[in-house]
Amino acid sequence: MRRPRHLALLSVGVSGALILSAAPAAAAPTAVTAPTGIVVADGMTQPVFSLADAIEERVYVQTPVDTDHDGRPDRVAIDISRPRETATQGFKVPVIFEHSPYRKGTWGDVPYPSVLVDDLPQNGLTDRSGRRALDMGVQRAEAKANLPGSLDDYYVPRGYAVVLGQSVGTGDSEGCPTSGDQAETLGTKAVIDWLNGRAKGYDASGAPVTAGWTTGAVGMTGVSYNGTLPNQVATTGVKGLKTIVPVSAISSWYDYYRANGLVVAPGTYQGEDLDVLAQYTAGQARAEGPCADEIAKITAEQDRVTGDYSKFWQERDYYDARNVKASVFVVHGLNDWNVKTGHFAGWWDQLAKRDVPRKIWLHQGGHGGPGSSASVTLPDGRTWTYKQTENRWFDFWLWNVRNGIMDEPTAVLQREDRAYTTYANWPDPAAREVGLRFAADDATAPGALTTGKPPKAKVEQSFVDEGRTIGPDTLVANPDAASANRLVYRSPALTQSVRISGRPEMRLRMAIDNKPDANLTAYLVDYGPEGSTAAPTVVTRGWMDPQNRKSAERTKPVKQGKLYDYRWTMEPKDYVFSAGHRIGVVVFSSDQEYTLLPLGGTRLRVAPSDSELRLPVVGGRGALGF
Repeated sequence: MRRPRHLALLSVGVSGALILSAAPAAAAPTAVTAPTGIVVADGMTQPVFSLADAIEERVYVQTPVDTDHDGRPDRVAIDISRPRETATQGFKVPVIFEHSPYRKGTWGDVPYPSVLVDDLPQNGLTDRSGRRALDMGVQRAEAKANLPGSLDDYYVPRGYAVVLGQSVGTGDSEGCPTSGDQAETLGTKAVIDWLNGRAKGYDASGAPVTAGWTTGAVGMTGVSYNGTLPNQVATTGVKGLKTIVPVSAISSWYDYYRANGLVVAPGTYQGEDLDVLAQYTAGQARAEGPCADEIAKITAEQDRVTGDYSKFWQERDYYDARNVKASVFVVHGLNDWNVKTGHFAGWWDQLAKRDVPRKIWLHQGGHGGPGSSASVTLPDGRTWTYKQTENRWFDFWLWNVRNGIMDEPTAVLQREDRAYTTYANWPDPAAREVGLRFAADDATAPGALTTGKPPKAKVEQSFVDEGRTIGPDTLVANPDAASANRLVYRSPALTQSVRISGRPEMRLRMAIDNKPDANLTAYLVDYGPEGSTAAPTVVTRGWMDPQNRKSAERTKPVKQGKLYDYRWTMEPKDYVFSAGHRIGVVVFSSDQEYTLLPLGGTRLRVAPSDSELRLPVVGGRGALGF
């Protein structure tokens, strides 16, 4: 990793606090004129400015896009809170910027497609179950993740300006929502351009407004969609964006609504797709009025029939980090099944490839951050909460505070016992891919996972899709019993704890006996010690469309009854299987929680001796303990 060099000088103030002197920094982060009034203690800015006396203003920033096609560039609304110039003795301040499509006016009862289908749409049949409504206003909790005021209250007293924006086509902004494409990206980037004098801004009366009060140094943050927008803008390499802190953020909208050619919903949002989200953020009046054509275009191009990756999805993919100039502090839940873990992992891989200055914090929760009070003790004995870490990160990159944060371990990870620990990187550099072969003695009994040679007998095993009526909790339970609706394979009891770090991969030889296609699902499961009555723990999941066995971009018909080799990765994971437990994999078809649900009866057949699970085991095969 590149280590930025700091030349900012620090002098000791009263009570041991550090007061920044007016010395510039060389190299990253870019030099600013440091004020004499910011107080720094323990490497963090302190709350010395009055929030009650802060300046509050609304500005409408002109963007370079015209998403509603009215012949005029769209303007986006931003609300600014910043310390009063008299309090800061006239020095300029950096900006913490959160953009959002959820500020106001969302449509809380959007109609969306049912996932109950007679047959999979790629089989040429139609959905006969109509449309129903989802109370998005209740379910989209991430809309409340960073309520207005939460950033202001904390950072304005520390000498930052906070900008809360409304995405193009939402709230008080003009235009139509385009859900993750270049227009949305440029509409967000325009705010940073305005803060740096490169775009126009206006007050409510239409009078021009400039941002002469800021240094132009910007850090973006947010949770979920609000964290996705920083990823989007960072890929443009816009000048002035110094750092981003994306929390539970999307890196690819294809990976949010699809998986290896299969239509797959984000967790707890069965039936949602990109057009549903666009309608929700637009609000009903806009979605059914001036933006109806734009949303209809999204409906057509998102392609719920084949599920293939296309130019439409490529434009909404941010994994390419070649233009990223900002540092990145990635924050994600290891049990986030809304914005799945592949989003942070794919982004992280590309940041590492481009040697982008970075840090990662992974917690055991689901969708959202770890909580402000979550704390980690560093190898040198110092303890920091998550909020303090975020504070120090912004201070380093926006105020040039030389607090040593880039010399600390790159990865912070919460283990299963809820204690946080540090690692040099993620995934663990000691992880090695280990193949666990499937083994089965007969056509019906549960099978085994083994590192040895498979049985000589070429047994085949089959199961029938009834995922519409049987949920995954039932399918992973009772691993000692044969089931007509899933196959299960387990390792011997582990003689020691086994940690995986990275992406498990399925390699399955399989046939579909009586249909042109089927959903294909695999769960990695932690089965407890022998005799345990505790429910199995689903570690991670993965899905695939057999018609996309060659690539996500191309649907290729499957010949009924023919065995094919399928490979796909499950969602990345860092997990410890305890000694005495068994590693298990469950293979079934339709997933009641994520996939479309056709009528039952599709028969799938597996050749276990030609199939295996590949795990990223820390320490490699010797660490397996069997």
